[in-house]
Amino acid sequence: MLLLRPSLSDGKTWEALIRGKIVPPADLLLEEGGVARVIREIDGGHKEIRFHLPEAYSDLYPFLEHWGEVPLPPYIVKKRAGRSDPADRERYQTVYAKVWGSAAAPTAGLHFTETLMNEIRQKGVRVATVTLHVGLGTFQPMREEKIADHRMHREWFQIPSETAQAVSATRQGGGRVIAVGTTVTRTLESASQPDGTLRPGAGETDLFITPGYRFKAVDALITNFHLPKSTLLVLVSAFAGCEPIRAVYQEAIREQYRFFSYGDATLIL
Repeated sequence: MLLLRPSLSDGKTWEALIRGKIVPPADLLLEEGGVARVIREIDGGHKEIRFHLPEAYSDLYPFLEHWGEVPLPPYIVKKRAGRSDPADRERYQTVYAKVWGSAAAPTAGLHFTETLMNEIRQKGVRVATVTLHVGLGTFQPMREEKIADHRMHREWFQIPSETAQAVSATRQGGGRVIAVGTTVTRTLESASQPDGTLRPGAGETDLFITPGYRFKAVDALITNFHLPKSTLLVLVSAFAGCEPIRAVYQEAIREQYRFFSYGDATLIL
């Protein structure tokens, strides 16, 4: 069972993916006598689940922290024959993560350590943060013949007021805004005015950035090498141009660079 995001504000009702065919209503037995009740079907084969926790747990997150596993991408799980590694709790997590809720790590951020973050600040670079709940659609390939026919997934984000002010001030002062990851890029572009002014607040974005898009907030992008037929590959092509990206990826394949979650990073200016 992979939990994707809360579907109600009660903290115990979630949208999830379940391995195997389960028709609601149905109960899944959990550790310590807990129950996950499958309430209904949701679009895309997802299920809505309500948790009934053991008496020892008043909140879902401590229960998940104790019994759950890190939701690694499917291709990593398959490579490991389904076995998890306790080290993933640190490895598949950014050093600046603070808020529960994302179904996956924003992988560009995995390259940063506390030491590197301090070195960046010492060079005079201002670091600002947003909260991202990366969705399952990040891993889903496009199956349509035409890019325009693809239905983009939605992802939740929150932009603090101080981050919005920092981004807007940087652009107005002639500085560069460097986004760490494609999800950060989508977030900033979704919340930006035509003049590049960034609006604070929380919401969801289904913005699909394709070639021809005019970027309003982001001047440079740090991102990993992405898999074929992914919306992320389309985004970086929109940012740098299709032909330059094609040439870069040909070299990456030739030189055996590592792709995707634990892969190599690129800086696109």
